[in-house]
Amino acid sequence: MPRVGEREMKASVGEILNRWPAVGLAVGVVRNGRLEFFHGHGVADIASGTPITQDTVFRIASITKTFTAIAVMQLWEQGLVDLDAPANDYLRAYRLILAKASFRPATVRHLLTHTAGIREVLHPSGLLRPIFGEVVKLGRQVPSLAEYYQGGLLVQAEPGTRFIYTDHGFATLGQIVEDVSGQSLDHYLRGHIFEPLGMADTGLVRSERVRSLLATGYDLRSGGAKAVTGYDVVTVGGGGAYSTPRDMARYLAALLGGGTNEHGSILKPATLASMFEAHYQPDPRVPGAGLAFSRFNLGGHLAVEHGGILPGFNSQISAAPDDGVGVMAFTNGARLAMLWLPGEVAGLLRQLLGVQDDVIRTDVPQRPEIWGDICGWYQLSARLTDARTRAMIGAGAEVFVRRGQLMLRGLSPIPALYRGFPLHPDEDKDPYVFRIDFSEFGMGTGRVVFSREPGEGATAVHLDLYPLSLQKQPATKNPRSWATGALAVITTAIAVRRAARRRHRMT
Repeated sequence: MPRVGEREMKASVGEILNRWPAVGLAVGVVRNGRLEFFHGHGVADIASGTPITQDTVFRIASITKTFTAIAVMQLWEQGLVDLDAPANDYLRAYRLILAKASFRPATVRHLLTHTAGIREVLHPSGLLRPIFGEVVKLGRQVPSLAEYYQGGLLVQAEPGTRFIYTDHGFATLGQIVEDVSGQSLDHYLRGHIFEPLGMADTGLVRSERVRSLLATGYDLRSGGAKAVTGYDVVTVGGGGAYSTPRDMARYLAALLGGGTNEHGSILKPATLASMFEAHYQPDPRVPGAGLAFSRFNLGGHLAVEHGGILPGFNSQISAAPDDGVGVMAFTNGARLAMLWLPGEVAGLLRQLLGVQDDVIRTDVPQRPEIWGDICGWYQLSARLTDARTRAMIGAGAEVFVRRGQLMLRGLSPIPALYRGFPLHPDEDKDPYVFRIDFSEFGMGTGRVVFSREPGEGATAVHLDLYPLSLQKQPATKNPRSWATGALAVITTAIAVRRAARRRHRMT
């Protein structure tokens, strides 16, 4: 693995900031158990001019899920939790309620892999509220999860059948930690993860010290940066943590060190390694999801990662555990960072590993003879309120041919998604594997693979940038066809009405 110097890393971070301006950005590289490189850009607060440092506190949002998962695995190591037992065996504060009696129970493992069948947004009104109604303004009472879920959380899809990213699953895991340990989640994480790893400024509570070091989150608008109103997170086990680059470097060191850093240990090496394995993999050609961590293939190197998104803050950690190197980045005000930050951090990790970016191949021939098999409409396998996924694909995805080029598009009102993306062959021996260029969104390229069943042909499409799977549907159900048909009916009706009016005027 090549050694990348500080000057090269600073240059790479500078290029990122040239592409994506940020009020404040902290970037760090962890290797050999320590923070090998750190660069703080911009300010933690515009009014005071406080600079970004290793001790700036950021809201790290969904990276919290990895802490919650480690807490569950600690209980598993002690024999207090069985990953394949129903989650209801351990819940005391509320219950997971199956929408259909025929559903199998949602297990702890299902919760850890976002496959428990719990939707992302509990109520449609949540789509109009900050973070889908999972936050309250500072100063207001934060409801308990038992109060928030009114005693029960609905399992709306068959557990184990599909991936649906949701804070509520990890909030429920946090409740399991509380109910099994008898401690609050904040107290448990502090005593069993943060303190052992020397993470003195990390926690779920906005303490006086956290408040004094906390960066202000900003929203970049046409008129400049606007501070985001303060808030508390209800689903705290899914996204409520505060931390600093210094502390997160110690956390990354433990993830790269088999659960141990220079300060202490939180998991056995085999337990942590198991978290990085594929526990949900809809197709063997995509990396799939581990326990809390997403998995990627960077030029033959396993990479695990997690990001975080809250108003005013974005965060990302990516690590190559077999290579002992990881990258972290945190920002308190950057436009569209939820799209570009994961890809840019992965790019820095690639640079450290000496791995080239994935590119669109031009040496693999197109195979038009299979296009008829894969063309058509693909839809999510269950109708859940999953805002992130539906923001990407709308009513589904369509594979079609435009001017001799195989295309994939989201049936979405977003013009760039509906316009579509060319599908480029990516494997010599497998004509059902393609690559798409998402660089206009700051996301690099991603693989797309089509599953097939004997006698049925193509049955599903899977993306590796996000554990997203869609099932092929009959052409008669394609919503684009409905829209086209409805438009034709409306156009015909208007024409008939105009012709009738002309005849009436003539008589």
